[in-house]
Amino acid sequence: MKRLIALLWAVAVLATSAGALEVEAPSALLMEKETGTVLFAKDEHAKLEPASVTKVMTLLLTMEAIDAGTLHYDDMVTASAHACSMGGSQIWLEENEQMSVSDMLKAVCVVSANDCAVALAEAVAGSEEAFVDRMTQRAAELGMADTVFKNATGLPAEGHVTSAHDIALMSRELILNHPDIRQYTTIWMDTLRDGASSLVNTNRLIRFYEGATGLKTGSTDSALYCLSATAERDGMELIAVIMKGSTSAQRFEDAQALLNYGFATYALASAAPQTPLAPVPVSLGTQATVQPVLGAGDRLLVEKAQAGSLTQTVELAESVEAPVAEGDPLGTMTVTCGEETIAQLPLVAGEAVPRITFGQMLLRMLRMALLSA
Repeated sequence: MKRLIALLWAVAVLATSAGALEVEAPSALLMEKETGTVLFAKDEHAKLEPASVTKVMTLLLTMEAIDAGTLHYDDMVTASAHACSMGGSQIWLEENEQMSVSDMLKAVCVVSANDCAVALAEAVAGSEEAFVDRMTQRAAELGMADTVFKNATGLPAEGHVTSAHDIALMSRELILNHPDIRQYTTIWMDTLRDGASSLVNTNRLIRFYEGATGLKTGSTDSALYCLSATAERDGMELIAVIMKGSTSAQRFEDAQALLNYGFATYALASAAPQTPLAPVPVSLGTQATVQPVLGAGDRLLVEKAQAGSLTQTVELAESVEAPVAEGDPLGTMTVTCGEETIAQLPLVAGEAVPRITFGQMLLRMLRMALLSA
């Protein structure tokens, strides 16, 4: 029921958005990070060249390696001849030059350095080819059905395509689970090599758009101008994806239009129960009650005008029989605004309650007898 309501609500949102907002780019999408809700979509599954927006996946796999402990920010990476041969956007690594993972991440995020992207790929997987295999596997895990990766950079390659929808999925995964990437994606100007190399972010929204947090630009003659733009205001972060923009300026205008629409129209509201949830009695259990907890995220995406007018109704089972597993359904919390149902959220067991054994039952009866004597 929850999924059905969420689906119907998302469809209604998309229908409203399509009539209320237009972007020039032929393919675009706006997503809210916390819930993954799509707020606007335009031909979002068109398979197009992403150019350097590809590097969102390169950054994701690098950050996952760092979080797993197989790579560290201060590790020194030696530039291979292959990495130095990339061309396009780069910081002109020389073969055998050493640079820290942190500085290479900075170069990728700020100036879209192809040489550093490949050097990081080789550091993570041993070779760019092996890294691309990992990119493909991760894309499948994220449900990126429109995507085929051929390299770690987004440089033109036959069959290297993705979609606005898939870019939003990998962008969300990066910023939701690896927020440390912000230390690089929010840099406007910086330097490398002890000040010898200057960097200016290719994403001008970082300087000119309030709350901008990233994420990645991309452009080639065939891909035209692409962008995954992220921004946060009032605790809500949005992802605006633009594909095949006609000019660099236009992709930023389109992204700003999407972000402005999202921030003006939607807000995240707390879904935490407004009053403590009563324990549910358990029969034949090792304990007498089980505590219900919210089984979904504790925040809801709602229309901004509704955010201050939400009410909750809780329905809980009168009792349950052991054994109870953690996560077993115990009831439902319905969130409404006036007569409109906003969401139905599951309430589940916050702990396991095993079934009492015959021996435990005898001991319990003995204790009760002693206490009453």
